[in-house]
Amino acid sequence: MSKIQKIKGFADLFPKQSAVFSFLEETAKRVFGQYSFSELRTPILEKTELFTKGIGEDTDVVGKEMFTFPDKKGRMLTLRPEATAGVVRAYVEANEYQPGKISRYFTFGAMFRYERPQKGRQRQFHQLNAEMFGTAAPQADAEIIFMLTQFLHEIGLEKLTVELNSLGCTECRPKYKESLIKYYREKDFDKLCEDCQRRSDTNPLRVLDCKNPTCQEIVKDAPKVTEHICVDCAEHFKVVCSLLDEAGVEYVLNPRLVRGLDYYQRTTFEISSQDIGSQTAVAGGGRYDGLVKQLGGADVAGIGFACGMERLALLLGEKEPAPRDFFIAVTDELAINTAQIIALKLRRMGYSGEASYTSASMKSALRYADKLSVKNVLILGADEFAKKSVSIKSMHKEKAQETVLIETFLGAAKDYL
Repeated sequence: MSKIQKIKGFADLFPKQSAVFSFLEETAKRVFGQYSFSELRTPILEKTELFTKGIGEDTDVVGKEMFTFPDKKGRMLTLRPEATAGVVRAYVEANEYQPGKISRYFTFGAMFRYERPQKGRQRQFHQLNAEMFGTAAPQADAEIIFMLTQFLHEIGLEKLTVELNSLGCTECRPKYKESLIKYYREKDFDKLCEDCQRRSDTNPLRVLDCKNPTCQEIVKDAPKVTEHICVDCAEHFKVVCSLLDEAGVEYVLNPRLVRGLDYYQRTTFEISSQDIGSQTAVAGGGRYDGLVKQLGGADVAGIGFACGMERLALLLGEKEPAPRDFFIAVTDELAINTAQIIALKLRRMGYSGEASYTSASMKSALRYADKLSVKNVLILGADEFAKKSVSIKSMHKEKAQETVLIETFLGAAKDYL
């Protein structure tokens, strides 16, 4: 019978890989909690219209990459390709908005995009997200960048590049779009890729984000958004930059940074790491003040970011799971049940480990314990069983093996383990 294999673009995470993901999540919970963010969990399956309305029909994500299918009643459903739209939907549906209230959420979870699998990018991938609703203050933009850079430093990434831009607002962006459309028409329009020709009128900012080398060459002299933003947007961006300067967060202004989703406006940012030599984008985000209203809620400002966990895991490498506290090696068959009861009592005290289900030679038992990477081996042989005792052998310290009564050991386990 042939083996059933995993789907292309989907990965299994065994302990050495999943330990890295757990480390990222635990660090995020701690750091994000310091900024008063609380965890929100949303479904991985949403109505398709959430993403066509929220992300934008002209984006590559909606146009090419979503896993979309009808349910048994013919309703179109989509596996979430990103987290923000779902968080906004939950925020609106639960009526979380209150005047003057600032809501702060973080999420972890799997996302799905039908794109070419490559190193650090799968069709099922995982993100850490943070979203803040209820304030348009530029100080919030700076604070969320502070939080993101602190998180990245605390997981061990030091060589970070923060790229920053302002995309303007609904008041000033239309004029910028007009200048872009005019520029494309006057340049080598027919040399733009098919996608860029199609969206040059409907979504001209997307052309700036194209990775096609010819398109990049054409747009290198295109008008800069920072030359077209209104006075309010310029002042907003100035405050963000001044706070980053004061906090010692280095950044690079990138007028071509537009991100890949339509809901962004004003501040946008992307962070890359050089910790493995070549530059790798690991996080990005920005302000999306009109998105809550667009998805049926109040006119509430919002800002957030996402971190690709696979990218971060690539930079950090595999991580050994934390060593267990004990392994109970049984060398006499009569002691098998006793080993299980000792293990149960130790777990109830908060220790981690396992007990053998069968008896084996001491050499075999120690070899197995070494593979488990445990701190201590508890030995139950014929002598120990007869005397109601246990022998304790440390696997990581130069410490003589000692034998004590089981009752004594359980009464002072912390002294032995």
